[in-house]
Amino acid sequence: MDRYQLCEALRAAGVPAAHYEIPGCPGGHPSLEGYYLAQREGEWTVGVHERGRREALETFADESRACAWLYERLTDESAPPARLTASEMDEMLHDSEGIELRAQEQLEQALMESRRRTRDDPPNGGH
Repeated sequence: MDRYQLCEALRAAGVPAAHYEIPGCPGGHPSLEGYYLAQREGEWTVGVHERGRREALETFADESRACAWLYERLTDESAPPARLTASEMDEMLHDSEGIELRAQEQLEQALMESRRRTRDDPPNGGH
């Protein structure tokens, strides 16, 4: 998959164009928030653009793997978060620092898992 096929696949999957920035994507506009795909010095980088800053998440040697990684992230149909119980809501209101710390730990763990999956995934042969 190249970036043009990625644009078509994301549109077909109903992913709003505001969620990503892909060079050469017809009708696309630079996104102020969301994922981006960039090529520089023979490498492809996928990252997030958030609060005026860009953070690279993964770098790939080929366009196909970068596009597949980005497509997977933008079309992930995980179950939505469950509603908080009354005790969880009370904890959130009174322990915001602890919750923030746990959320940061969970984010770091998820990013490490994502990077591990990307390294462990065999090339998809351009599909």
